[in-house]
Amino acid sequence: MRIEGDCTLMPTEKAIVVGAGIGGLVSAIQLASRGVQVRLFERAGTPGGKMREVRIGEHRLDAGPTVFTMRWIFDDIFAEAGARLDDYLQLRPAEIIARHAWSEHERLDLFADQARTVAAIGDFAGAAAARGYQSFCEQARAIYETLDETFIRSTQPSLLGLIGRCGVRGFGGLRDIKPYDSLWQSLGEHFKDQRLRQLFGRYSTYCGSSPFQAPATLMLIAHVERQGVWLVEGGMHQTAVALARLAQANGVGIEYNMDVTEILIEYGRAAGVRLANGESIRADAVIVNGDPSALSSGHFGKGATKSVARVSPKDRSLSAMTWNLVAETHGFPLLRHNIFFARDYAAEFDDIFRHARLPREGTVYICALDRDERNQTASLGAERLFCLLNAPARGDTHPFDAAEIEQCEQRVFSLLERCGLKVTRNPEHSLVTTPAMFDRLFPATGGALYGQATHGWKASFNRPASRTRIPGLYLAGGATHPGAGVPMAAMSGRLAAASLLADLAST
Repeated sequence: MRIEGDCTLMPTEKAIVVGAGIGGLVSAIQLASRGVQVRLFERAGTPGGKMREVRIGEHRLDAGPTVFTMRWIFDDIFAEAGARLDDYLQLRPAEIIARHAWSEHERLDLFADQARTVAAIGDFAGAAAARGYQSFCEQARAIYETLDETFIRSTQPSLLGLIGRCGVRGFGGLRDIKPYDSLWQSLGEHFKDQRLRQLFGRYSTYCGSSPFQAPATLMLIAHVERQGVWLVEGGMHQTAVALARLAQANGVGIEYNMDVTEILIEYGRAAGVRLANGESIRADAVIVNGDPSALSSGHFGKGATKSVARVSPKDRSLSAMTWNLVAETHGFPLLRHNIFFARDYAAEFDDIFRHARLPREGTVYICALDRDERNQTASLGAERLFCLLNAPARGDTHPFDAAEIEQCEQRVFSLLERCGLKVTRNPEHSLVTTPAMFDRLFPATGGALYGQATHGWKASFNRPASRTRIPGLYLAGGATHPGAGVPMAAMSGRLAAASLLADLAST
């Protein structure tokens, strides 16, 4: 088999992937389709990692990422493995990206069709705001095109690489991608209406960060969404199921309910893993699809602690309080994706990042799993809902007891009622997940769901890359480069596999 550099990789090479999240599954597929023998160990009973699915009675509900973008990445992954995405996953493009509300009488939809969005913003906030949105879109596109090759697809992004991409202007050209301004500050150049700054400032939360501290570079996410948002038949968890099927079709041995407790290090390089049952399994390389903090804190043994730098708790990204519900709703015509904004955005993020407490009033996201553009009625009867409130990542030091959860819940559902949505809840049909619970699911994170927060212009370069400090040990997942989100986690898997293959070929 041939790989980059015209080197031949012998099919006897063996790799172990730890974790069946999106990054781990993609890296396993990429390696197996190129002749590497791959075993994947997952401590849960199903694939997906943070792309979880939970059950309430007979109902199955997504309990993790809910937005599918950058379809081309997944088309490429399946094609490179000799398959078609459409044969594994049913996708339908969303006509309305999301519905936003500030009160019962203030609502705004963003559309896949940019012209419809321009018109909607004009009706909502005036002609100047519509023009501001058009200039915002142009800048978001330019930033995306600048960073696509030199950062997103790069196994080891560097400041020098970005300077080169900016051409003869060098450092001065970096200003065009807005690394030095906060997202909130830059949005003020396009929108005078504070509601629109809130709406587009929300893109920073997609990577677990505050719009007041994250670089304006993150406005590129707006361009990604305008390229297409897709609805997944059966829920987002089916994306992980499809990738697991593709991995097994390419010969990957996936073993669930298998906990890896140690990365074996011999002669200064990764040599395999030890399972919780004491069994040791040797390999030529190991990819860890998990938060790098699990390595640096010793969850994979003392030998692996120096493989990556430690992350201070103060640098963690957002966690969340989530509610999975089967409930009746009334009043507000829900879509698949809905955002209900708090009145004081600055206070919300000040509560979370400065005071490390649940926001006194926080923005709420609701994924209505049974909704789309075709059923926008005020009530469908009992329906499946996933509700999310951003929270501080202190799940390893703060228990989030029943009284605190109840107070938070009251504030959340009061905000929804202020925006016109009444949710009739039944405790027997409700499942709450706190930052402390996320910390148990994803050890050493404090419940942080996106790795390190992207605060300041250097933050993206501080995110761990595919290669660790230990030869033969690699990283994949949303906490590593190129960042959080389903397509970026998939890209991290591709980058980890490419790094591993290149290193094996060179030796």
